[in-house]
Amino acid sequence: MSDTPERLAVAKTYKLYIGGSFPRSESGRVYPVRGADGEFLANAAHASRKDVRDAVAAARKAFPGWSGATAYNRGQVLFRVAEVMEGRRDQFAAEIAAAEGLSAERANTVVDTAIDRVVWYAGWTDKISMVLGAANPVAGPYFSFSVPEPTGVVGVLAPQDSALLGLISVVAPVLAAGNTCVLVASAERPLPAVTFAEVLATSDVPGGVVNVLTGRAAELGPWLASHADVNALDPTGAPEDLRAELARTAANTVKRVLPVRGGEPDWTREPDIQRLRAFTEVKTVWHPVGT
Repeated sequence: MSDTPERLAVAKTYKLYIGGSFPRSESGRVYPVRGADGEFLANAAHASRKDVRDAVAAARKAFPGWSGATAYNRGQVLFRVAEVMEGRRDQFAAEIAAAEGLSAERANTVVDTAIDRVVWYAGWTDKISMVLGAANPVAGPYFSFSVPEPTGVVGVLAPQDSALLGLISVVAPVLAAGNTCVLVASAERPLPAVTFAEVLATSDVPGGVVNVLTGRAAELGPWLASHADVNALDPTGAPEDLRAELARTAANTVKRVLPVRGGEPDWTREPDIQRLRAFTEVKTVWHPVGT
């Protein structure tokens, strides 16, 4: 019989990701995260209203630099995110297998699809203006151009069921379009989101461009919707009965709200530019000919 005592595993308590740092929640709250089989996996910080305000302030501060970067540079940064995700592929696969009850083979497929999706959106950064912009024909001695621009700070309530692929599918287009964001991760399955935050911190994404909060969408969503410095809201991860309330609240500060109907979409489908279009504004410029 061995005299070596049984080792107790160190229980992890994951923090928030705000402004490029990993603070604890201002409230001091945490909650247990359990796998699909009910087994304890870790503790996660439970974000508060104050954490939402701090995350929005960080996103606003980062917006001029990120939106002002060249489209080519943003594409390079997003491709670097995919590179770092590739290096942590096994960790992502283990986390979503535990969270969603997937087989190892299926989990690996989901991770590969998520990484490929980052690459797909990275390739769009320098093509958005060509597809969504235009040179407009006018009856007069003028040039008229329509140019897409990022909306600003976007609040994103991440999908609750698809902890990685769904998260990437809603965050990557926001970033590719030149916006910054405050992301509320899946409450029941937050571990892939906090690992994604670690990827962001170790890649070339400037601090504050993405801010990751863990907690309940039903609690944090209304604060994002009512915050006057949030320019757009993606309520995908909000409960269906809450989405209409969030849209009404957002209207008080004239926010752009992505229309979401029914349950979560099939994230495995080929992506399109709908979400890129949703978080851009079109500016039309007129200039006289010959001046």
